[in-house]
Amino acid sequence: MKIYSTRHGQTDHNKNELILGATDVPLNDTGIEQAEELAEKIAELGEVDLMIVSPMKRAQTTAAAIAEKTGIRMITDERLREWNYGQFEQKSRFTEGFAENKLDFGARMGKTGESLLQLSHRVYAALDDIIEKYNDRNVLIVSHGGVCRVIETYFNDMTAKEFAGWFMGNCQLIEYKI
Repeated sequence: MKIYSTRHGQTDHNKNELILGATDVPLNDTGIEQAEELAEKIAELGEVDLMIVSPMKRAQTTAAAIAEKTGIRMITDERLREWNYGQFEQKSRFTEGFAENKLDFGARMGKTGESLLQLSHRVYAALDDIIEKYNDRNVLIVSHGGVCRVIETYFNDMTAKEFAGWFMGNCQLIEYKI
């Protein structure tokens, strides 16, 4: 089994360096182009059997472009929605305290969001279920930067500092072998 992980295409929030978690926004024109390019790449791979997708618009639109190009079935999983950044939502990525809050695993982001432990719990549970249920297939997970970061920790050890600095580009594709 292989699990592929990708982050949705670009949004205006991404372009403008704004924190985007629970806020449900669409892809911009660049993001739509990125999704179409990713669909082409997935079609060329020819080995993805199924997509498990976040319910958020930006991930759904990215996955829909892939489904349209390849015919791969999409299953929505609520557990793959982006990290809720609380009071940091829609503020600059460089807002005081944001980077430091990522290192406080047990503290809720922006006081009203999710802690990293809460996010990890739901993403790890989704991964456990995907591996158990679809172990005879290759699965593409279409989600978000924060979720992709947690997926990376599921497969590869990271220090807190490595975790805080790890970044997944829009429509970047990573392969994990089970």
